Amino acid sequence: MSEVKDVLIVGAGPIGLACAIEAQKNGLSYLIIEKGALTNSLFNYPLYMTFFSTAERLEIGGIPFNCIAPKPGRQEALEYYRNIHKYFSFNLKLYEEVETIQKSHSIFQVKTSKANYQAKAVVLATGFYDFPNLLNIPGEELPKVHHYYKEAHPYAFQKVVVVGANNSSVDAALECYRKGADVTMIIRGEGFTNRLKYWVKPDIENRIEEGSIRAYFQSNLKEITPNSVVIDTPKGEKTLENETVLALTGYHPNFNLLAKAGITFSTDGLKTPTYNPQTMESNVEGLYLAGVVSGGMLTNVWFIENSRIHAELIMNHLKKQL
Repeated sequence: MSEVKDVLIVGAGPIGLACAIEAQKNGLSYLIIEKGALTNSLFNYPLYMTFFSTAERLEIGGIPFNCIAPKPGRQEALEYYRNIHKYFSFNLKLYEEVETIQKSHSIFQVKTSKANYQAKAVVLATGFYDFPNLLNIPGEELPKVHHYYKEAHPYAFQKVVVVGANNSSVDAALECYRKGADVTMIIRGEGFTNRLKYWVKPDIENRIEEGSIRAYFQSNLKEITPNSVVIDTPKGEKTLENETVLALTGYHPNFNLLAKAGITFSTDGLKTPTYNPQTMESNVEGLYLAGVVSGGMLTNVWFIENSRIHAELIMNHLKKQL
């Protein structure tokens, strides 16, 4: 069994790294465990994604994020966070998944896919990008259905249905259209989300207005077959020829891991984890939440820019408890 760390941080995304920086500042022994690559969620973002936030709002540890463009892209962000790791030399384990977190006699026993660890406290900074919100309709298991989008080239000259009205859906629809795809959007509401990037909104609206991209509002995907999709629209059921479905309907945290660790949730359907907003400590003493995971199903509440403060709140509180 390994030595008992002051704190074990689950997740090496920007907020997990920010927690490690604050642990170092406070003289706490720590270990970060990440099931994938460094900033794994950012790595899995679309290749040409542009952040809504400006570079300075993505900074951690007081290290400047230099960016020529007004908004940084995925590649620039990956470069920045790699340099953050080089600068701080984090105690970090990559490609190692945390399986269980159990507390015994004030010490957390953490079992991973590779080893067992002990810590006086645990921070869950696991994000939400690994678990897509499923449509739960017939045909969703077909190989032509994708819940993640990387780039447009594989869908060029295909009949593509994009489900969703958020930034990822709109980016995918526009990129696929410009690479030659025949794009149809299926949108549950009356319009696009009010969180749509301001420079993208007129683009998608104009493409729909001119008929370059078709859009069915107040509509739902009902069934997917190998060669078509069936949608419910205000004018009745409609069947469209189709070769690819991009079901970009959002994602949610690893509720199973949180529940097994003893964390309770709200009962309003949003599954908001129980925690103290002043310290980010959950209902399990010594078990903290950081970043978007603390929002439950409301993954639009916390971002890098407004949850960086979680790291300082957690480590300041933890230092007083140890």
